Formats: sequence, structure tokens, C-alpha cells
Amino acid sequence: MEKEPPHQHHHHHHDHDYDHQHSPLKSPSSPTSTTTTSTAATCCNCGAPTSYTPPPAWSDTSPPPNYRPIRAPAINLPPSSHTQQAIILAPVPHSQKVPLVSPPYHFQTPAKKIQSPEDINRFQNSDSGKNFLGFVVALSESIRSHKLSDPCHQSETINSIVSILETLIRWIDEIPPAQQSARYGNLSYRTWHSRLTETSDSLMLQFLPADLRSATIEIVPYFTDSFGNASRIDYGTGHETNFAAWLYCLARLGVIKEEDYHAVVARVFVKYLELMRKLQLVYCLEPAGSHGVWGLDDYHFLPFIFGSSQLIDHRYMKPKSIHNDDILENFNKEYLYIACIAFVKKVKKGLFAEHSPLLDDISGVPTWNKVNSGLLKMYKVEVLEKVPIMQHFLFGWLIKWQNLLGVGI
Repeated sequence: MEKEPPHQHHHHHHDHDYDHQHSPLKSPSSPTSTTTTSTAATCCNCGAPTSYTPPPAWSDTSPPPNYRPIRAPAINLPPSSHTQQAIILAPVPHSQKVPLVSPPYHFQTPAKKIQSPEDINRFQNSDSGKNFLGFVVALSESIRSHKLSDPCHQSETINSIVSILETLIRWIDEIPPAQQSARYGNLSYRTWHSRLTETSDSLMLQFLPADLRSATIEIVPYFTDSFGNASRIDYGTGHETNFAAWLYCLARLGVIKEEDYHAVVARVFVKYLELMRKLQLVYCLEPAGSHGVWGLDDYHFLPFIFGSSQLIDHRYMKPKSIHNDDILENFNKEYLYIACIAFVKKVKKGLFAEHSPLLDDISGVPTWNKVNSGLLKMYKVEVLEKVPIMQHFLFGWLIKWQNLLGVGI
């Protein structure tokens, strides 16, 4: 994470859209001195009083607030106004059809290419970059207004992928966490991860048709990097993005078809999330590059996108309904967004507005449609345009790195 200048962040809720609020999804508030007294805290946009005392500034003499996330956040600074402005001005991404590859195939071992902001711009302006984001938007649209339990087309491929993820979950029970004094990064995770890398080729062959078996050289690296890093014993949105990239590669191969997208979210991604939550809790994975309290979640981003799409036009659940514990209890099995909020409230203690100010801000947005489009814009700026995350992203024949002439290399 690049360090940004600290500025005090005050909250209050109006029933306006993103543009009035203070999270990165909304217009930036001008930085105020960190010595501002909390008794006279007012909104720098409209002058209204804020609804609660601003969180204390982070320093060695001022410990974190009285909650304890899965670990203390790496950096506890609000997002920069430059980033906030970029999110507001960004157009809402649109879904795109995934172009299928055809023989002759030129599968190759994918490699890392991104090292600088210029490389990020090159990727974002490339067909690969636009199409990958368009695929994520298409997945989001496929689950729109659907409960997780709604019937959907489930192909043999989808069932096979779900079965593979269930196998990975079963391994966690077979590899118990090591007894160790360190609270984070349980060493048994490395045993789990080495079993994953040893078995991944044969796992892919469970669903790849015979003429695409040679694709393993290219798709396996995305898969093995989808569940965290074995040496650092951490997990973050970069690994989650690799899982989405693996699914995108399967769509490029025609193994996953458009009619499968609903099941990709409601069956495959839900099973992936179940696996990741178990890995995070059992092996105490550290959040990779966590934004601390200024992130959506210490680990994930995509379930908030898919989950907000599920709730578009819901009869009575609104973004502010996340503050209702009965709704969290009754609907966390049906809606990914509700499940994510319930998880955050389970692992973080204290006032929700203090440990999750961004999620708290989003709850003041009037409609799920605005939440969904805001989160898609935020995913592009906060994940796909961040060098520390995307420096690990892989490029091969299916997701091409394009040279300055726009030619895939």
C-alpha cells in the first residue's frame, strides 16, 4: 500500500446518493486537521453535525479503536481525495461478451507484466483489460434480483468445479492447524497449499475436454494463485481477482458458457467464498495489502458487487437494512452482501461505523442499483488499477499483454 496523507474522516447520513457521502464512492471531503476537536465535528460539504465522534488518529500513542479485526490493519489512513475523485468521475463499467478462442491453440505459461502505473494504464486500455472487467460485470448482471437458492442452469462443468472446491474444503479438515504461538499465518496452510499445487493439474483435467487438456499450462497458475500466498500466508483482493481471471480463462475456452454465468456466481463463487472463509479462519491468513478500516472487507471485494446486484429492486431490503440484525440472521444464506456484512460483524467487535466506516457510508445510499454501479467503479479503481495488487496478475495467450502498438505479445 502506498501511504497517503492522513486526514480526519467524519460521518453523518443523508438520504442522498454517493455524490454527497464521504467514502471513496462519493465526492471527496477536503482534508481537515487531525487535531480537530470532536465536539464541533461538522460536515465540510454541508455544515451539518456529524452523527458520531470521529475515530482517533492512528499513531503509536493512540492504539486502534476498541475493536480487534482479524489483525490490526496494516494502514489506517482514509483513501486519498485523488482516488475518491477518480472513482466518482469513472464511467460505470458495462458487461461484455467474452470472445472464444479457436484452434490452433498457443497456450503458454502466463507471466507477470505489471510494474508501474504506466503498465496499469496499458492494461486498462487494452482489449484484455476491458473484456476482463466486462466479464465481471456480466457475472454481476447474471445474479441480478436472484436469491442464491433460485434454480439455475447447472452444467456438468459447473458441478465438477463445485466438487473440486468441496475437495479443497475437505483438505482443511484433513490438515489441522499447527499448534503455534504466532497468532497469524498458521504454518499448516503451507501443507494445504502444497497439496493444491501438486494436485491442480489433475483437478483441471476433471472437467477440461480432451482437445483442451493442453490448456493446463496456462490456467493452472491462475488457479493455484486464487487461494492465497503460501510463503506470506496471506490472502487479498489480488488472489480473488486471480480466481475471477481463472473463470474468465474458462469462458475464453468455451468451457464456461454465458448460460452458466448465473451458476458461476450462485454455485461456484459461493462455494469459493465458503472455502476462503474457512481458510481465513482456520489458518489465520493475514489480509494482503489490507486498507484496514478503510477497506470494504479485510479480504474480499467481488461478493459485495454480486451481492448488491442480487438485491436490486428488492421489495423491502434497502442498503440501510444491513443495520437490522434480524435481516442479517434471516437472509445471510440467500444474499452475498448480507452474508459479508454478517461475517464482518462476527469477526470485528465494537461500533460498526468505527470498524467499517466505508460499509457504513454505503448503507446511506438510497438504492442497491447505485451501490452496485458505485462498487463496480470502485473495483476498477481500487483493485484493477493498483500496482501492489496487479503486479501479481498473470498474462498469457488467453489474457494477452499488449505492447504499445496494441498488439498482443
